[in-house]
Amino acid sequence: MSGGDTKAQQRLQMADIARLAGVSTSTVSRALSGSPLVNEETRTRVIELARSLKYSINIGAQNLRLKQNRTVGVVVPYDAATRQHLSDPFFLGMLGSLADALTEQGFDMLISRVDAETLDAAAQSFDSGRVIGIILIGQWRHHEQLNQLAARQVPIVVWGAQLPQQLYCTVGGDNIAGGRLATEHLLAAGRRRIAFFGDARLPEVAQRQQGYAQALAAHGLEPDPQLYVAGSFLPQVGAADVEELLDRHTSFDAIFACSDLLAMSAISALRARGIAVPQQVAVVGYDDIELASYFHPPLTTVRQPIRAAGRALVTSLLALVDGAPSPSQQLPTELVVRASAA
Repeated sequence: MSGGDTKAQQRLQMADIARLAGVSTSTVSRALSGSPLVNEETRTRVIELARSLKYSINIGAQNLRLKQNRTVGVVVPYDAATRQHLSDPFFLGMLGSLADALTEQGFDMLISRVDAETLDAAAQSFDSGRVIGIILIGQWRHHEQLNQLAARQVPIVVWGAQLPQQLYCTVGGDNIAGGRLATEHLLAAGRRRIAFFGDARLPEVAQRQQGYAQALAAHGLEPDPQLYVAGSFLPQVGAADVEELLDRHTSFDAIFACSDLLAMSAISALRARGIAVPQQVAVVGYDDIELASYFHPPLTTVRQPIRAAGRALVTSLLALVDGAPSPSQQLPTELVVRASAA
């Protein structure tokens, strides 16, 4: 489609929105550009109609050209059932890294939360013209929703795993390698009954589990379903996972937990049961949050490249806003060995 055809199609869509909203096309144009001349109720109605009609709003690029907007939206989805808090150390570390990277580039950050079941709501701040693009921390289980946002030209970069048929840009750690590193370390220490804690329905956790399975296979072992416990990232879930594992009456001599808080909660539960860490059960976490090195025993973990992630996410988003290609990136992970799995 030529540029002229595209503009004509946008005018046609704008006329449709105006007719449905009961306002003039000039009011629609003002509402979509964030003009203060349009009241909030009308602006909201117009934006909702625009979204339902899949109207492709190019406000971000327009505002950037006019140098009127230097704000990037950072969206942290939540699971309505568990409501993982922003106080989670991983989120705080990522937000700090993004704030530093955006400040270096002269941009502000607008933080918002959306229900993970409706990730398309993440684009509302872009559609309304408040931000020039979106950085989303976590893709959850809604790959198709994110593809739809990318298809309608919303500048969005996601911290998460690379997946097949992906239209949107991701930046993420090498989860398969991370899972393999953690499991290989436990195997090298002579552990053979290694439990896996994490919700494998989440793409990043699924890849960590893939690395876990690869390391087991290299030692002639198969994953035992009795050693897999699916749980959320809420810190107290680690203790519940330990209790579930003990209730199954299955033997285990190690735990690979898909977050440091899960690992710490698991260690506390083991200690309460009189099970020594690492003598009886070795434990490895994931992320290397700051608290990991101060915990007792200090936590062996897979380090996520948080500082590099902030810069990479910001660089990728600004490239998209400028209309440049922005391929997905996978950042290296590394194992940090401490006393919990020495």
